[in-house]
Amino acid sequence: MSRLLRVASLDPSLRNFGMVKGTIDLDSPNYDFTISEMLLADSETDKATKKVVRKNSDDLVRAIKLNRALTAFISDVQMVFVEVPVGSQSARAMASYGICIGVLSSIRKPMIQLTPTEVKLAAVGTKTASKEEMIAWAVAAYPNAPWLTVKRKGKVELLAKNEHLADAVAAVHAGIVTDPFTQAIAILGAA
Repeated sequence: MSRLLRVASLDPSLRNFGMVKGTIDLDSPNYDFTISEMLLADSETDKATKKVVRKNSDDLVRAIKLNRALTAFISDVQMVFVEVPVGSQSARAMASYGICIGVLSSIRKPMIQLTPTEVKLAAVGTKTASKEEMIAWAVAAYPNAPWLTVKRKGKVELLAKNEHLADAVAAVHAGIVTDPFTQAIAILGAA
């Protein structure tokens, strides 16, 4: 019987926070990953209240919503992989970055932190991978995963929002080749 590690993998964003859950087979040579659940937590501002609610109050409501979704999603996992966001070009984007970092700081599980470059290299092999390339890679690697789709003119199409789920999937692939993951697995094996 294989030893399975329950993990979650995250691509944080204030508007669309990508979360993927599954298991890593610790006895397989490449640490095979099986997806069991995907969630795109959407914290977009309610358009009806956009003009009457202070921005800081709206940010707080959105942060609470993301924190609750994250806490529930990772409650049964043993480890979390995270593509940690990097700084931004504008003040508003930097505020979103800060909220995401704050939400991530609430995680009380072993965490493998990854850069966006590490995630793109693990998936597509280039640090300049486009959103479309990341989605194409992830869907090809996990065609049976519950990707977000819409039916248009009788044809099922992938939504662009899948970029956040694709990045979360790629974070697992990037994380399993890191020294912190190897060290964590060694500690688990000794326990």
